[in-house]
Amino acid sequence: MDFILTHLLTLILFVPTLAAAVVLFLPEGEIKLIRWVTFIASLIPFGLTLVLWLRFNSGQPGFQFEEQLNWYPAIHSSFHLGVDGLSLTMVVLTTLLMPLSVLASFGIVDRVKAYMILFLLLETGMLGVFLALDLLLFFVFWEVGLIPMYFLINQWGGANRNYASLKFILYTMAGSLGLLLAIQLIGVVSGTFDLPLLFDRWTKLGGTLLGLPVSTVKAIAFWAFVIAFAIKVPVWPFHTWLPDAHTEAPTAGSMILAGVLLKLGAYGFLRLVLPLYPVEAKYYAGALAFLAVMAIVFGALGALGQNDFKRLVAYSSINHMGFVVLGIAAAAWAIGSDNATLALNGAILQMFNHGLSAAGMFFLVGVLYDRTHTRDLKAYGGLFTLVPVYGGILIFTAMASLGLPGLNGFISEFLVVRGAWPIFTVATAIAMIGVFFTGAYVLKALKMVLHGPVNTRWVGHLTDISTREVVVIAPLMALMLVIGVWPAWILNVINRAVSLLF
Repeated sequence: MDFILTHLLTLILFVPTLAAAVVLFLPEGEIKLIRWVTFIASLIPFGLTLVLWLRFNSGQPGFQFEEQLNWYPAIHSSFHLGVDGLSLTMVVLTTLLMPLSVLASFGIVDRVKAYMILFLLLETGMLGVFLALDLLLFFVFWEVGLIPMYFLINQWGGANRNYASLKFILYTMAGSLGLLLAIQLIGVVSGTFDLPLLFDRWTKLGGTLLGLPVSTVKAIAFWAFVIAFAIKVPVWPFHTWLPDAHTEAPTAGSMILAGVLLKLGAYGFLRLVLPLYPVEAKYYAGALAFLAVMAIVFGALGALGQNDFKRLVAYSSINHMGFVVLGIAAAAWAIGSDNATLALNGAILQMFNHGLSAAGMFFLVGVLYDRTHTRDLKAYGGLFTLVPVYGGILIFTAMASLGLPGLNGFISEFLVVRGAWPIFTVATAIAMIGVFFTGAYVLKALKMVLHGPVNTRWVGHLTDISTREVVVIAPLMALMLVIGVWPAWILNVINRAVSLLF
């Protein structure tokens, strides 16, 4: 037990990779065995994360469960892992969604071994970003997470998968180029890539650098970070890769893409941009708030204009993640104030909440597509009488996404709006237009899928949601309700992280 606790983060991080190695040696034709080994293996990091949650002391400042080994001493980079309330929340989300996504993938019959191996490697990449306390190590895991998702879209995606996967990889790697250069600059100048040390050294750096004032160099590095993370969130106008990637990705790929991968960008803002660039973040906070509001409004309008069910949900992710960025912008402008704390609490909780509702919505779209082989909203109609259990689950999940009071989406968006209003009053008021149209596109989707005259095309041909599919969505629904009614259990951890970090 002592060994497990001492190396808890390493185990959480690399168990999926070890599981991928095990799956690699399983017989190609044993599809059922491959599925269940992958699913059981994906439960291990979640179980370890529950231990981490129970052992985590939310009142203790700094990072906990730290592990540090020499990795690249020549450039002062180490294998340094640690967790605080911010990263713990994201690790819980990742390890929860992964086994559910694997279970949702049991319908995959083509090259199952390769598919499951890519999912397991993807989990290691995502967890590494949340756990890394070394800037260079952060970048390595940042890039590792791209490759499996590229192949999942490219090999198991829809008709336009080649275009969507190429666009995904080009956008994200374009942002990564500037990020890498800025990371190298910081490491060379500061003499370390270790984040706890950098938070102190880099912010205090003065004088000239590379023949330029340090303020100018910091501003350039700041924008390199911001653009890389803005593409990943994605923030308008860097968002155009997302609808294509979501539309073509397999169902479980969309669940992870919306549930976790988008959060990597927002996490980058919180973990790196605000602590490393407090002056620059405050100076450009208004611009960031503007981009956030554009994402909220245009994301909602874009969703409203879709007749492809999956594309509608994809645009909704842009809309909802805009609130995360608005909360970050408000915190950047007035860091340390009560309003900034409220906004930042809301932003982090919104990351978690959107991971639940978006993963649930994409899964439910996939359930319907598996039965009808169409995502055209006009092809549905009146399905509630044919699939009542599915209809009830879809309404519940859609209401959580909409932000209905009593469900999780309301809590986080309310905190962001309440915190941002005194700081960016006009921007927050304009964002309310997006909230209005959020209701419009959610109700449009429910009307066209479930209500109205029954489309006789599906009578006798449509089966209700299966037991396995209910098992996938049930934990997400339970958390949507629990957080909506009693958010304190997770907000206490988030709030302590915010107060100690900033």
